[in-house]
Amino acid sequence: MRKSLLAAALGCASMLVLASCQTPEPAAPAAAMAAAPAAPVAPVAPPATPTVSAVDRIAASVSTNPGEGVYKTYCAACHDNPDTKSPTRENLAAMNPQLLNFALTEGKMKVQAAALSTEQRGQLVSYLTEGSTTSKVDWAAAMMCTGARAAVDLEGPDAATSVGFGYTTDNNRKLTAKQSGLTTAKMSDMELAWSIAIPGGSITRSQGAIVGKNLFWPATDIGKVYAFDLDGDKPCIQWIYSSPAPGPLRTSTSYGVLADGTPLLVVAGQDTTVHALDARTGKAMWTKKVGSYSYSMTTGTPVILKDRLIVPVAQFEIMVAAENKEKCCTNHGYMLSLDPKTGAQQWRYDTMPDATPVRDRGDGQMLLGPSGAPIWNSPLVDEKRGVIFFGTGESNSPPAHKNTNAIIAIDLKSGKEKWSFHATPNDIFNAGCGPKPKAEQLNCVQPPETVYRDVDFGASMVLGKGADGKDLLYAGQKSGSVWAFDPDTGKVVWRTPLGTGGPMGGVHWGLAFDNGTLYAPITNVGVAIPGEWEGDPNIKPGLYALDGKTGKIKWQFNPTAPEGATRWRGNVFSAAPSVIDGAVVSAALDGTLYINDAKTGKALWSYQTNKEYEATNGVKGKGGAIDSNAITAANGLLLVNSGYGMFGQQGGNMLLAFKPKS
Repeated sequence: MRKSLLAAALGCASMLVLASCQTPEPAAPAAAMAAAPAAPVAPVAPPATPTVSAVDRIAASVSTNPGEGVYKTYCAACHDNPDTKSPTRENLAAMNPQLLNFALTEGKMKVQAAALSTEQRGQLVSYLTEGSTTSKVDWAAAMMCTGARAAVDLEGPDAATSVGFGYTTDNNRKLTAKQSGLTTAKMSDMELAWSIAIPGGSITRSQGAIVGKNLFWPATDIGKVYAFDLDGDKPCIQWIYSSPAPGPLRTSTSYGVLADGTPLLVVAGQDTTVHALDARTGKAMWTKKVGSYSYSMTTGTPVILKDRLIVPVAQFEIMVAAENKEKCCTNHGYMLSLDPKTGAQQWRYDTMPDATPVRDRGDGQMLLGPSGAPIWNSPLVDEKRGVIFFGTGESNSPPAHKNTNAIIAIDLKSGKEKWSFHATPNDIFNAGCGPKPKAEQLNCVQPPETVYRDVDFGASMVLGKGADGKDLLYAGQKSGSVWAFDPDTGKVVWRTPLGTGGPMGGVHWGLAFDNGTLYAPITNVGVAIPGEWEGDPNIKPGLYALDGKTGKIKWQFNPTAPEGATRWRGNVFSAAPSVIDGAVVSAALDGTLYINDAKTGKALWSYQTNKEYEATNGVKGKGGAIDSNAITAANGLLLVNSGYGMFGQQGGNMLLAFKPKS
C-alpha cells in the first residue's frame, strides 16, 4: 500500500514478512561499480499525496466497491508491479482480514497507510478479501482427535526430536533415521500422504516442534498453533491455541522441559508478543510483549532451557527510514533472557547503544545513530561453553556500528559480550535509498560512507564437530560467503565465497551440517567484487556441500529452472535445508522439493508442490514457493510448508506430508 503513486520508493529487507514493497536490487557496492553495471534503482522522490477527492474520483470510475479506488490510488503502483517484488494482488486476496488490518495499522504498512482514514482502511480490506469465504471455514472441528489419540504423549527420554529452528540447540538441522522414521533408500521414491490447507493463509513460513508423534505447528498467518497427532493414516488435532494478540505469529515453535518438569512451547509474533504454552493442553502460561522500539519485531525462534528462555528481537525500521518524515534512525536489535515460568526479564543484551544525534541532515533536524543490527536468526545456545552465538543485520544510519553484519558471542548467564566479528563494515542500508540517493532524501547517506549492500547474517549459526573432535562455528551471510570460526575466540578459520549475494541472498535462511559436511543454499550469486569474490561462472544458485574443515566445495546441485520461471521463482534456493539419515532435503522458490544423496549430491527425488490441492481437511488449497524454514520430519513423514507470498513469490497455504511408496 502506498501513500502516493510511488513506483517503488521503499523496498524490503530479506526477512520482512507481510505486505510490503520492494525495489529492484541495489547496484554493486562502490568497489565493484567499475567491474559491473549498476542495477536500476527505482525513483524515490514522491509526488504530492493524492487528495481525498482524487481517491473518490478514481473509486467512482472503476467500481461500486470504493475499496478498489483506494487500492488503485495507494497500493497498485507496488502490488501490481512485478518489478517491486511486493506481494501480488492474488497473494493479498488470500490473506485474512485480521492480518491485512494489522499490516495497515501496526505492521509494515502503517507508514504507507497513515494517510488512510478508518473508513478507507476498512474499504480497502473489504475489497481485497471480497468474495472470500476462507476465514469462515470451520475445518478443525471434524479433525479433532478422539479416544487414545486425544491425549498429548510427551514421554520418553528421546521423544523430542525437533525443539526449535535447528532441531537441536546446535542448529545442525539433522535428523537420524530413528528420529524421523525415514531412511535414505526409502526417500528416493515418495508420495503425498496427506495435506492440510489453512484458510486465510498465504505465507506458510514456520516449522513445528516435534515430540514423539506430536507436531506443534504454527499457522502463522491466522495466529494459531495446532497440536497434531501424526499416528495413523491421517493426522488429528489434539488442541488449538488462538493468539489473543492482534498481529500474526511469526517464529517457529520451540519446545523444552523446565527444571520443574513443565513441558513448554514458545512461539512469538510480529508484534513481539511471546506466547508460552503448556504443551499438554495448549493453554497459555503467560504472554508478554517484548518490543522496545517503534519497529521492533520477532523473527528468530526462541530457545527454551531449563532455567531461561532466550528471545532474539529484530526491527524493520529499514522499511520506512528513506522517507524524510521519519525520525531516522532509532531502532536496534537485542537479545533477551526471560524466566520461562513467568516471562520476567533476567538480562538484556543490546547490539549497540541507543541512538544519539549525529549531524544535521540538512533541514534543521538531526540524523540519529547508530542504529540497525537486527537479530533475524534463531540463536545457537552452547550450554557446555555457556555461550549464545548469533548473527546481525546491517546498519540503518551512521556511524555503522561494529556489531552490524556481525557474528556475536555472549555469555549465557549474564548476557555480556564475549567476542564480536564484523564481517562487512560500512553497510548502511535503507530500502528506497539506493546506492546513490537523491539529494532530497535526507535520511539517506552517500558512498563512501556506505557500501549499501544489505548483507545480513540472516541464517542461524551452526556448531559442527569434525572428525578430529574439534568444534567449528559456521555462518552463512547474504553476501554469499560461508564462514567458519573458532567458537572460543571468534578467529576466522576459513571463508568460502559463493558469489557476492545481495538483499535477497547469498545464504538466506539457514545451513545444515552432518558428518563433517556443511550444506549451504545459494539464492543470488551477485557480481564480482575485487578482493571479495573474483567471479566464477560455475557458481550458480543452488545447493552446495562444503568440507567442514577446509570450506572446499565437495559437490554442488544447480537444477535447471522450469521453463518460463523468473529468477525468484526458478532454481533459486532460499529455504534452510535439512539432513535426514543420509539425504539432504532442500527446496527452490518455484515450489520444487528436492532430495539428494548427502555424500555425492546425486538427485534422488523431486516433487513440484506449486499446485492446487483438495486437502485432507476438506479445504481447497494451493502450494507455492518454499522458503524460510519449511522442512521437518517425524513418524515416517517428510513435512513441508508450501506457499510464501512475499518478494514476488507464489503464495500458498499448505502443510504437506510425504511418505515412502509402499
